[in-house]
Amino acid sequence: MKNITRILMMVMIVFVAIVSSTSVFGQFPPPPPGGEHGSGNSQLPPGGSAPIGSGIVFLITLAAGYGGKKVYNARKRLTE
Repeated sequence: MKNITRILMMVMIVFVAIVSSTSVFGQFPPPPPGGEHGSGNSQLPPGGSAPIGSGIVFLITLAAGYGGKKVYNARKRLTE
């Protein structure tokens, strides 16, 4: 049973590493230098350029892992 737990933990670590590395590419380029015809920040969407998509995936992944651990512990107690 320890081997299954170790394999599951390694898969989760690799998955989190892959998902968290995609947030690097979700950022907008910096605004152009100078103040030509306005503030220069007109290219940014409302609310700024904070990437929240991978944060949500990260939280869902953690919640699934926590729930899986709870189910595992509950089944382990039933068999004892």
